[in-house]
Amino acid sequence: MATREIYETGFDEDVQTNSSTNPCPECDGRVTTNSVETVCEDCGLVIDERRIDHGPEWRAHDQHERKRTGAPLTTARHDRGLSTEIGRGKDANGNNLSGQKRHHLSRMRREQRRGRFQSKAERNLAHGLGEVRRIASALELSKSVRDQACQIFRSAQNENLLRGRSIEAIAAASVYGTCRCNGLSRLLGEISKLARVVESRVINAYKTLNEALGLPAKPVSPSMFVPRLASDLECPGEIRQRAQTLAEQAEESGLTTGVHPAGFAAACLYKAGHEQGQWLTQRDVAESGNVTPTTVRRHHETLEEQVA
Repeated sequence: MATREIYETGFDEDVQTNSSTNPCPECDGRVTTNSVETVCEDCGLVIDERRIDHGPEWRAHDQHERKRTGAPLTTARHDRGLSTEIGRGKDANGNNLSGQKRHHLSRMRREQRRGRFQSKAERNLAHGLGEVRRIASALELSKSVRDQACQIFRSAQNENLLRGRSIEAIAAASVYGTCRCNGLSRLLGEISKLARVVESRVINAYKTLNEALGLPAKPVSPSMFVPRLASDLECPGEIRQRAQTLAEQAEESGLTTGVHPAGFAAACLYKAGHEQGQWLTQRDVAESGNVTPTTVRRHHETLEEQVA
């Protein structure tokens, strides 16, 4: 019974409620307010009329017209894309600006650059996210993978992992860690070359990220590297399929435990090329897998024993 008494009347936007204690400015009558307007009950004077439209600003047939919603938020920029970008040379309609206006915009851009960052940490974040975007673009990674790498870099800065370490190394390690989490076959050496940092620093940075952030990195198998190395070496489909079969058989038998996955995949391609009559050199397959010819030779001997 108590619940029925509380909820005996439902909510209605048009229900009139008493407004503030201010009376009507014309007749000092009683003023009521609903969702549309504020009106005096005695003389009928409409004091205020404000209808709030909670729907979209555009209609279905206005998709190609200009909207004022702005770009969506992104983790790839330090301010999540909320800062203002001052254009050059043309206005919003594409018209050329005068020399005086261009000079004025140049001064505005200069002042915006000076006040863009509020602290050194924000400046480091902007530099690190720029490195992540550059490496991800060079590796032709998808936008979702790039955003995940940017989020890892943000988490690394929040955990104070940048102190005493190179920003470029943490950025490269963030990209490599994201590739490992998504099961992408990317070599640590090629990421280090793109980051212009020695590989040892990237390895140490990745170990730090993995331990501090607990990255859900997936184990990398040699069969994941076979298609990529075969594409780099321009191998035909027969060699690629045979190398894929050799890698999968070696994984099932446990021969790939503790080995370099790219080096073992290169050895599979080397053996498959010999079986198909296409003599791939150990140096070529070693360079594609970023390993030494000795590593390819050792894994090739293991494959020969498996087949025998």
